[in-house]
Amino acid sequence: MTIGYKPSFVREFKKLPTDLQADALDKIELFKDSGNHKRLKVHKLKGKLGNYHSFSVTYSHRIVFSYISKNEVVFLAIGDHDVYR
Repeated sequence: MTIGYKPSFVREFKKLPTDLQADALDKIELFKDSGNHKRLKVHKLKGKLGNYHSFSVTYSHRIVFSYISKNEVVFLAIGDHDVYR
């Protein structure tokens, strides 16, 4: 799977603590194999974010992304549940 990164995602990622950055990188590697999507709790969002999907990095942190095609996504945001606002 090909992953693109919005500049805002990169800025938010750099602000995370180092250990959380490492967790996120591990989960991103898992995400590249669609067989792991259930394990990562990939799900479609609802409401005003209805065009987007999300998956868990940790219990409290998520990555929000959008499918460009079946094998291409763009990561939009990373953070705690406030990322949904």
